Order: sequence, then structure tokens, then C-alpha cells
Amino acid sequence: MNEAMNEPATLLTVASGVATITLNRPANRNALSIELVDALAASLEQVIADTSVRVIVLTGSGPVFCAGADLKERRTVSTGDAGDGVPTFVKIFELILDSPKPVVAKLNGSALAGGLGLACSCDLVVAPDTAAFGFTEVRIGVAPAIISVVCLPRMRQADAAELFLTGDRISAAEALRVGLVNRVVPPGEVDVITDELVRRLLLGGPAAMAATKGLLGYRHGEARRAAFREMAELSGRLFGSEEAAEGIQAFAEKRPPSWSV
Repeated sequence: MNEAMNEPATLLTVASGVATITLNRPANRNALSIELVDALAASLEQVIADTSVRVIVLTGSGPVFCAGADLKERRTVSTGDAGDGVPTFVKIFELILDSPKPVVAKLNGSALAGGLGLACSCDLVVAPDTAAFGFTEVRIGVAPAIISVVCLPRMRQADAAELFLTGDRISAAEALRVGLVNRVVPPGEVDVITDELVRRLLLGGPAAMAATKGLLGYRHGEARRAAFREMAELSGRLFGSEEAAEGIQAFAEKRPPSWSV
């Protein structure tokens, strides 16, 4: 039976002031399908509104945290409208960025393309040293448009240029060096290190934590919203192009795209 018919797309638990949201489509490498994006947005809204929650942890089930957009849908989830012209994928970023509660990404595995953007939207990122990372969009004829808004502030221009333009995958150690993650530890220590970070976050006053998150924000308010809207429009145009159609088809057929030499 279809996985989507058996299990919810996200799992949610709340205990001792900590909400844990788990991406729950491991058979699809937690790719950002419309279903998963909608479920994640709903889970985030629920825990942000829950006054008993002080810290949010975002993780995934299976060996991969998130493989990016679900190419089987042959479209970017960023074109799904969440209302008022706001793409659903952008809504997730804004929920995390504007959350008065700190959000910790506890990576269970690799984070690629949109999945890496999802991790970078969180305040802190803990990764296993076995994970891979990459802005792989150019390899299928698109660009890391929307996620650039949350990823670029973490990176030096030189590192961003190399990784965005080559589409290369990098190790967790390299991801740490370029600022994409905060901690890299052996897989068996991810839970322990995340729990310790959460414990320290719980020591801060809730109002003080919310104010401090505001200090760390990038492109507040309308400026950030405008940047997301511009990048969503660019992403939509690229995903609708002939080049992207060829790139996605090549990916599905496990062959080099026509422009490959």
C-alpha cells in the first residue's frame, strides 16, 4: 500500500517544552512534495502557537534528512500558493525565521538543494559527519533561487559562488567550514549534542529568546518578503523552462543531460 496512505507526512511530539517535528517520507528521501510541505507548514504553525513549547527541533526519518524538491512531481513546490501570493515553501522559511522560539535542525542524514535550504533556515544545525550537502540545482537546469535568501547569509561570497555554480556535493566537515551547519559529530552523537543544545536554549527567557532571534534576522519584514517573492518567481520560470524539463527527465532516466560534456 502507498506510504502516504499509511503514515502522516510529518510526525509531531511535544515533551518538556520541546516540540519535535519529523519529516516522514523516508521512501522518498523526504523530498519536498506538496503533501510534505503542506504538512510541515501545518506542524510549524501548531507548535509556534502552543504556549507550552519553548524550543522546536526539526528532523527526518530514514537515512536522508531531505533530498530537495520532489522531481517526480515535475515542478518545484515553491510554486504552490499558500494564500496572498505566498508560496508554501517560502511560508515554511518565514515560519521558522519569524518563530519566537529557537528552531534546531537535527539532521539524520544528507541535506541537498531545498533540503539544505530548509536546514539553513533553522537557527542551529547539528549534522552527522556522514552526511552530504550540496546546491545541486544547476545540474538539472535550475538555480538555488529561493534557498539563496536563507543560505547566503551563512556563507562567504567565494564559497557560495563555488558551491552554487558547480553543484558539487560536499562533506559535513566542509559544510561546517563554509558555515552551513553549526556542529558535526558522529551519527551516534547527534541526539546527545542536540539534546545538550536544547537544554542550554531552555535556560533563556522566552521573551529574551524571541527578541534575540529578531536581532539575528536577515532582511526583516517586507524586504525579506520581497526577496522571497522575487526568488520564487525566478524559480518558477526556471522550473518551467525547456532546460529544466531536459534536466529533470535526465535525472529520472539516470543519464547525463543534453548539455553535459
